[in-house]
Amino acid sequence: MKGIIFTEFLEMVESTFSPAVADQIIEQNELDSNGIYTSVGNYNKQELLKLVTLLSNIVDIPVDVLVKEYGKYLLTRFLVYYPQFFENLTTTFDFLDTIDRHVHVEVEKLYTDVELPSFQTKRLSDTQMQMVYHSSNPFAVLAEGLIEGAAEHFKENISIRSDISDDHQVATFNLTLVG
Repeated sequence: MKGIIFTEFLEMVESTFSPAVADQIIEQNELDSNGIYTSVGNYNKQELLKLVTLLSNIVDIPVDVLVKEYGKYLLTRFLVYYPQFFENLTTTFDFLDTIDRHVHVEVEKLYTDVELPSFQTKRLSDTQMQMVYHSSNPFAVLAEGLIEGAAEHFKENISIRSDISDDHQVATFNLTLVG
């Protein structure tokens, strides 16, 4: 898993909770990386799972809630790092349609060793979309947070019905634009 996922997670922990909590989740875990991440490095996904699980125990917030919030946070960071992926897009549905066809194609050019999830979209009407998420990582809830973050960015009220597999590697999101 790319290091940017780790560095941004720790940034979110520092800004939401405190630098001390970020240090605590690193120090109290046995991590192959010793909690030292670079945005372009590759790290074991188990480390992120360990970090978020310990964070959940410390702050008494369920793991799924933290991961979804991280997805929303990550979308705001992608807006800063990769504004070109949002240019000329005016809706959440437009953005979601571009993830596999444009965003991931460009990411793979930059990082040939990256393993990306799949986001297959199908527009059911002007106000409804279905998105199917597949990944070798258990982060379907993070994907849901990214969707929510995109809806906030585009100032849209979108209802999300989620059907997430037990292993969190596959999900179907039924999205409805409300209002």
